[in-house]
Amino acid sequence: MKDLPKVFHNKIDKKIDNNKTVYYSNSKDENRSIIKEDNRTIQRKINDIFSSPNYVYKANVEITLKDKKVTKRIIGRNKNYIITMDNTLIPINDIIDIKQNKQ
Repeated sequence: MKDLPKVFHNKIDKKIDNNKTVYYSNSKDENRSIIKEDNRTIQRKINDIFSSPNYVYKANVEITLKDKKVTKRIIGRNKNYIITMDNTLIPINDIIDIKQNKQ
C-alpha cells in the first residue's frame, strides 16, 4: 500500500467564540432587537410563514409593530413590505415581531 500524503491543518492559537451574541440596551426602546428570544430574525419568521405547508394563499398573523399590535391576513411580500388581504402595505422595518395564528 502506498504512503498517502499527510493532511495539513492549521494550529488553533486563538480563542474561538462562535456562541450566540447577546444584545443589551439601556435605552427606552428595549423591545427592538435583531435577534428575538427564539433566535429567529424577522425575515426568517416571515420566510417560515410563507414556506410552511399550511400556507396556500393566505395566512392569519399577529404583527407587533413599533406602536401597536394588529391581526391581519397576509397574502404576499416583497423586499420591503408585507401585503395584506385588505391591500395594506406593512413595512418590514417597522415589524418587531410576527406570529402565525393557528386557525
